[in-house]
Amino acid sequence: MLSIATRRIANISTARPMAFASFRFMSSVPSTMRAAVVRETGDAHALKMEADFPTPELKPGQVIVKNQYAGINFIDTYHRKGLYARDLPFIGGQEGGGEVAAVSDEAAAEGIKVGDRVAYSVFGSYAEYTAVPSAKLLPVPDEVEIDVATSCVVQGLTAHYLVTSAHADLIKEGEWCLIHGVGGGTCQWAAQMAKIRGYKVIGTCSKGKEENCKTLGCDELIALDEVPGTAFEDYESMDIVEKVMEVTDGKGCKAVIDGIGKSTVDISINSLAHRGIFVSFGNASGAVPAFPVLRLIGKSAYVTRPKLLDYTTNREELVWRADEIFGWLKEGRLNVSVDTSFPLEEAAEGHLYLEAGKSRGKVLYKI
Repeated sequence: MLSIATRRIANISTARPMAFASFRFMSSVPSTMRAAVVRETGDAHALKMEADFPTPELKPGQVIVKNQYAGINFIDTYHRKGLYARDLPFIGGQEGGGEVAAVSDEAAAEGIKVGDRVAYSVFGSYAEYTAVPSAKLLPVPDEVEIDVATSCVVQGLTAHYLVTSAHADLIKEGEWCLIHGVGGGTCQWAAQMAKIRGYKVIGTCSKGKEENCKTLGCDELIALDEVPGTAFEDYESMDIVEKVMEVTDGKGCKAVIDGIGKSTVDISINSLAHRGIFVSFGNASGAVPAFPVLRLIGKSAYVTRPKLLDYTTNREELVWRADEIFGWLKEGRLNVSVDTSFPLEEAAEGHLYLEAGKSRGKVLYKI
């Protein structure tokens, strides 16, 4: 596991205009490329590397990025399984980083040029080349390595909107927040960001990841037995609701951030405080089953099922979130780890590794 040192992010700021040169040219982009493709939804082996997939066409307002890394995220497994529908066939992934290989006239007018180092979040990153709207680009300074920058996009931005916006300001500084699965990538970020925001944090994790999670700053860490071969803990191995109520003096948590899903929905709802909010953003243990809204009446509680795209709706919002994340990294207030990387040829193995709960930080494809 590679610790992301603060020195690697010195001098970064996305609040400034994008620091791209003011002229345009194009490098040679081949007509076909290597890509990890899903032609039929299914298990990890439905994701297969193809050596001659058509390279995306450059459209107005876009650039073509030659990827060096692509991030592997749980949402990618939901697309692969068909839980979140996509038109088939599709290239997996939605997080990448590399160098600009071709520039449209509109992007060139913004000062973007071939060779610029960038990171982004759009569909189709498990490939040598990805077409990216210029508004989705985040410039990567020379001080930041591309694997680090790639790691900061989906998981970092997701954690940011979860702790700053998805709770609709129903939690205030000094109030309790329960975050499930802080041993995994996104919620490692979320736990630290919640502390930066001034919340009191209860985190759950597996006993195998407890030592790593002690560095996150949680006020209370609930370590659970492991479920072998999965990405989640045994949430029946102890009475989590009872522990939450003990820690919060019977009040419960004003916000619960839950990426586990089916195994934790009852725990999350029952751990809420009066007028608290259940933020369900993931399905690591399976999709959350339907439940009657009347369940929320006891505490006049709220529930939301957000997604990242609705919290990065424009360039201004994207840059604001990225700027805060990079700023916290530069200040040493946020510690992020790259766990491991897989070659694109081992596409299925990357998903299997993530779904088995083996990761202790960011997992990438090296392209």
